[in-house]
Amino acid sequence: MASHGFWSLGAENAGDNSNQSPSTPRAWCQAAAQKFSGGIGSKICALLNVGEAEKPADPAVKQTEVEPETCSCNKPCNCSKTNVGFSDLYSTDLLPATNGDVKTLNFLQEVVDILLAYIVESFDRSTKVIDFHYPNELLQSNNWELSDDPETLDDILLTCRATLKYAIKTAHPRYFNQLSTGLDMVGLAADWLTSTANTNMFTYEVAPVFVLLEYVTLKKMREIIGWPEGRGDGIFSPGGAISNMYAMLLARFKMFPEVKEKGMSSVPRLAAFTSEHSHFSIKKGAAALGIGTDSVICIKVDERGKMIPSDLERRIVEAKQKGHVPFFVSATAGTTVYGAFDPLIAIADICQKHSVWMHVDGAWGGSLLMSRKHRWKLNGVERANSVTWNPHKMMSVPLQCSALLVREEGLMQSCNQMHACYLFQTDKHYDLSYDTGDKALQCGRHVDIFKLWLMWRAKGTIGFEAQIDKCLELSEYLYNKIKDREGYEMVFNGKPQHTNVCFWYLPPGVRYLEDKEERQKRLHKVAPVIKARMMEYGTTMVSYQPQGDKVNFFRMVISNPAATLEDIDFLIEEIERLGQDL
Repeated sequence: MASHGFWSLGAENAGDNSNQSPSTPRAWCQAAAQKFSGGIGSKICALLNVGEAEKPADPAVKQTEVEPETCSCNKPCNCSKTNVGFSDLYSTDLLPATNGDVKTLNFLQEVVDILLAYIVESFDRSTKVIDFHYPNELLQSNNWELSDDPETLDDILLTCRATLKYAIKTAHPRYFNQLSTGLDMVGLAADWLTSTANTNMFTYEVAPVFVLLEYVTLKKMREIIGWPEGRGDGIFSPGGAISNMYAMLLARFKMFPEVKEKGMSSVPRLAAFTSEHSHFSIKKGAAALGIGTDSVICIKVDERGKMIPSDLERRIVEAKQKGHVPFFVSATAGTTVYGAFDPLIAIADICQKHSVWMHVDGAWGGSLLMSRKHRWKLNGVERANSVTWNPHKMMSVPLQCSALLVREEGLMQSCNQMHACYLFQTDKHYDLSYDTGDKALQCGRHVDIFKLWLMWRAKGTIGFEAQIDKCLELSEYLYNKIKDREGYEMVFNGKPQHTNVCFWYLPPGVRYLEDKEERQKRLHKVAPVIKARMMEYGTTMVSYQPQGDKVNFFRMVISNPAATLEDIDFLIEEIERLGQDL
């Protein structure tokens, strides 16, 4: 029988404990203690306080702790773990210190032990999503201040534990607060590897493999968008906001290339267009580029949050009549709150008619292109000039991982290059097209590609598809469960297009109020109170917000592949439990 992976560890040797699920922390720890070398499994069990029930009942029976033999080697080896007292060691005792090999390995092993314990705990539903403390409490109960004198490595390890103790378990199956959730083990391994390599993405000479993997992956993503043979360009950036700003920068340069040298004084008053429900980064990009937020015209949306094409064309014509130059339209594929997909085909027709750059902000919804069942929601995306796509959202790639894909090859280079001769020499002995740094806004650029590439290798496209489809099935399950349930009202009618399920919970004290104004006033306070209680109990987290004239409502989003139907049921029950007295 094929192995089920990490969580099946030890299941084949369950023995007398075979009735115990291998996915429980205790069973996992028992298996880990047997299978992991160096006592890692035992350490995880100790850190999680797992296995208390297995202690001898007779207090007179004293357990003897066997000390590992001290290794006499002065280099990395396979001996039992050396006894190292971290209370007397400092960072200067670690590599590159002379004879620091063994000390370094032991220190890093301790760190790995802490991380493995946290990972196991994050997937344990009996643990809290958050150990919440108010800011002043955390400041007063912990010493976070920086001092002139160094701390011992023992103190450093304690700080690592404390940091994770108060961290939000974003991998927890009941954490639904943000669009980026979950923790993929292959992605995590890739992140560890890139941090170890610690290189920069600006030239092939310092990041040969990573540069090639970015080239291969961006081409594959462009093929999925639908651009012929994957032609075009692209870059991985620190996030969707920066990717969107890249698109606006390119659109301006395409229409007015002189702006690169002469600045905004050389171009007429520009006008950009985006929907009322679009991400704030469109206006932020306009501010950063000197175009100005007043030059961003917000287009009306329908009741489902989709841009209305007729209003877009009307506003473009109005801008032209005022002497402004329409240069950029940002359509959204998966709005942040409603999860709406703008009608891309109709928007593409308008952009083509008026010779305006069409950008698709698919930071949240772009990953649906991986699903044969759901990619129709992005029909028309192949006509865009640029697309933002964030694998760190629906694809659960560890933060950060955002791609800007561009249909026209060479445009990014022309727009951004500065010909810095100390990095981008013209007489190098390899193909200079692989020196990608001059087309980026950054000089130092983190290796984000390896996480996505390695996960893609591990899952295949069909693995990502299954993961995305599952999250959408869970959201449909939630919608079907609450749409007619007493005490719930949907923010808009109809099944959501994405995993965003937006709803009000009406406690008994609000449910039967006839005064509509008083009802709305009190309802506005319900979601914040329930959210605060969620965090204080630590059981789950889900976001809320107002939208236009609508008072605070819950915005439930699902992007964690660890979530199950039972977690959705738990959320509903928890909302009702925490809000029953309101």
